[in-house]
Amino acid sequence: MIPELEPGLPTGSPLDMSRHSPATVTARAPGKVNLSLRVGGLDESGYHPLINVFQAVGAWEEIVASARLDDQLVLTVQGPGARFVPLGETNLVAKAARALQAHTGTNFGANLHIKKGVPVAGGMAGGSADAAATLVALNSLWNLNLSKERLLEIGAELGADVPFSLFGGTAVGFGRGDVLTALPDAGAEHGGYHWAFALRAKGLSTPSVFRRFDDLVPAGAPLDESENEGLYAALRAGDAEELGRHLYNDLQAPALNMAPDLRLTIAHALDAGALGVLVSGSGPTIAALVRTAEDARALRQSWLDAGVCIDALVADGPVQGAYIA
Repeated sequence: MIPELEPGLPTGSPLDMSRHSPATVTARAPGKVNLSLRVGGLDESGYHPLINVFQAVGAWEEIVASARLDDQLVLTVQGPGARFVPLGETNLVAKAARALQAHTGTNFGANLHIKKGVPVAGGMAGGSADAAATLVALNSLWNLNLSKERLLEIGAELGADVPFSLFGGTAVGFGRGDVLTALPDAGAEHGGYHWAFALRAKGLSTPSVFRRFDDLVPAGAPLDESENEGLYAALRAGDAEELGRHLYNDLQAPALNMAPDLRLTIAHALDAGALGVLVSGSGPTIAALVRTAEDARALRQSWLDAGVCIDALVADGPVQGAYIA
């Protein structure tokens, strides 16, 4: 809802926004790992139905939004992989801002600075986290007062992973992955789950991975949520070892088919004692669940020393969704 304006200022004027809102807002949103990703065959609308179990992890995207006295959107970026991030209207940050403008009738502008902390094109939803953080930041900067439920609806229009970046924690998504239900997860009571992520020099296109899935599994995989019962039980108990045994990804086979070098990265993690290893989302990032934060750091260094990845990072989960920092 647009705030009530002072007399003489036209509704939606860039000048009125600066009188009612903070000059700068910083928002953060988490990357994710898919604990289980089950993919059905293409439906009549050209999409794959999913049962997608997400966990938000402490690899963060940050958006610094500052007010402008015109209606322009100006994007800048810094951090790992910044040179690969487009700064035009195709960027999910710009799309998120345009979506807010369209849904609220505003024509406010903003400077939007992206601080990258999630791998680019790595299957950890860094772009979706940018969009989520942008929605939260501009909702405050532009004094729109939209509810979280409304932001989730707008986020779903931008991409299937955007709502979860707003939602956070551990959740299961149905449909395209954007119809979310929080899952009971006792992990935080046991110190959280500890992850190491191995990055590949070259990313994988999500549409290309799905096309390869269609080649390998023409009829699609049968979708049966009961197959996640072991994983759900492990989450309820906060049992990392049991969770590691139930990690699953229908997109792993097509990702490995397109990037067979990832098999070495997975094998190295298993040899190092990881509780479970899988391709994160559509890849090519490899996610390894380990027992302790020290184990995660040790595996990161071991991957690097073995030369089976270009870089690696560590993060714990679950963490909260997008928020004002």
